[in-house]
Amino acid sequence: MRKKLRVAAYAICVRDGQLLLARWIDGHGRAEWALPGGGMEHGEDPYDTVLREVEEETGHHVEVTGLLGVRSVRFPARRRFGRRVDQQHVGLMYEARVVGGELRNEIGGSTDMAAWHDLDAVPALTRVPAVDFGLRLWRERPVTGRPGG
Repeated sequence: MRKKLRVAAYAICVRDGQLLLARWIDGHGRAEWALPGGGMEHGEDPYDTVLREVEEETGHHVEVTGLLGVRSVRFPARRRFGRRVDQQHVGLMYEARVVGGELRNEIGGSTDMAAWHDLDAVPALTRVPAVDFGLRLWRERPVTGRPGG
């Protein structure tokens, strides 16, 4: 079975009780809210990745204020022509604060909308699991970079 590793960087931006999210559209046209961020380009530092991706997806310029942790997920997937792939996604979760730019939607990318959501409303949103993981890191601040339990 073919193996594929994807390394990405995401931002947890909380301001005035709201979380910045980008609406991701999967390959089947389903929309789910996600943390702004995405895949590292070859040779790119993850720190630079999160700055670039947040700006691309939301229009905001951010300053990283800390590394909260790492999320690693492994799962089998089917690719073109029915080929199976053993995928692993490694996501670095950064805390960041907005320092400039204007909120806007991404054009021609993997997301179609960016918005601030009240923290209390996040559980009712259709969202990817990394949102909950990132918020747990932000709330718990584990020294291991992994939430308890």
